[in-house]
Amino acid sequence: MKQMIYADNAATTKLDIEAFEAMKVYLLNDYANSSQPYSFSRAAKKALKSARQTIAECINAEPEEIFFTSGGSESDNWAIKGIAQNGNLGKIVVSAIEHHAILRSCAELERAGYDVEYIKPNIDGIVTAGCLATHISGKIKLVSVMLVNNELGTVQPIKELSAIAHEQGTIFHTDAVQAMGHIKIDVKDLGVDLLSASAHKFNGPKGIGFLYIKKGTSIRPLINGGDQEFRQRAGTENIASIVGMAGALKNNCDHIESNSLYIKKLEGIVLEEIKGIDFVLNCDKERKPGIMSISFPGRDGELLLHRLDLKGIMISTGAACDSVNTQISHVLSALDMDESVAKGTIRISLSKDNTEDEAHRIGQALCEILQ
Repeated sequence: MKQMIYADNAATTKLDIEAFEAMKVYLLNDYANSSQPYSFSRAAKKALKSARQTIAECINAEPEEIFFTSGGSESDNWAIKGIAQNGNLGKIVVSAIEHHAILRSCAELERAGYDVEYIKPNIDGIVTAGCLATHISGKIKLVSVMLVNNELGTVQPIKELSAIAHEQGTIFHTDAVQAMGHIKIDVKDLGVDLLSASAHKFNGPKGIGFLYIKKGTSIRPLINGGDQEFRQRAGTENIASIVGMAGALKNNCDHIESNSLYIKKLEGIVLEEIKGIDFVLNCDKERKPGIMSISFPGRDGELLLHRLDLKGIMISTGAACDSVNTQISHVLSALDMDESVAKGTIRISLSKDNTEDEAHRIGQALCEILQ
């Protein structure tokens, strides 16, 4: 049986073994509901408090600003709807290359009568200050621009964009799902009011994430029920997964620089292997290591995915959340990319868990298929 090469780490990542070991005790032994007053719940309460503190320290936030959710999609939905539906009406401004958790939340708000505007990025996949400035008019309630794009890997100038929003008295949210644990994040330096994250993108467990809500930001709860999460997000806390998320995040944050350098090296190996093929590395000016959007003009990206799969190599043609849709993605469409180029686009997302040999084999496999 051929050895599998997993190169779709932007879709999900391998669970950190130390995080997994830390989770086990809260699944098998200290499994109490942390909301209960009896002594059996003390370990769960302590773990919840410690994990919140750890995550807050990783992003320079306060513990009471960290609210646990079921993942990035819930965090995004809460940020968009919780601000839009809180108080008076106002325009929502988001980038046209956001994750569908943002875009479909906005579409739902539009159907309910809300005004939503979409910012197109420049040809490098960046939402610049100039891009945002053309939409800053009238009463704006929320601006949302992702920190790292999930298809292109482009890093957006969030600090600059949030400052523009705040000049208008507007709340600023960023979807940091692809950035968390991979680039340094300081919420105070970025100037954001809300930030979404998902554990399984940084070697934590699936089904858990958090929303950073800056102290003093008024937001309407998305899920109603019990008094968990400072009475802002109902539902019994998933202690084991929260502990795993905190451990995985700290481990990644402690090694961001070395991981980034290693992943850049792996990417360089792939690109060197395919240098004899006609290709374009999309939006490479401001890009996070680990996500490469590569176009092979005149080729079929979907066919490439399946041919690589037959060789035991897992990649993507775009966002994993939309893999059933074989049309050109909304991200590539927003770049006004030529159709023949867009259709030949694949995403290779490498991680610290990939090897140099795997990087060579990915490039060699592409050459075998395309030459």
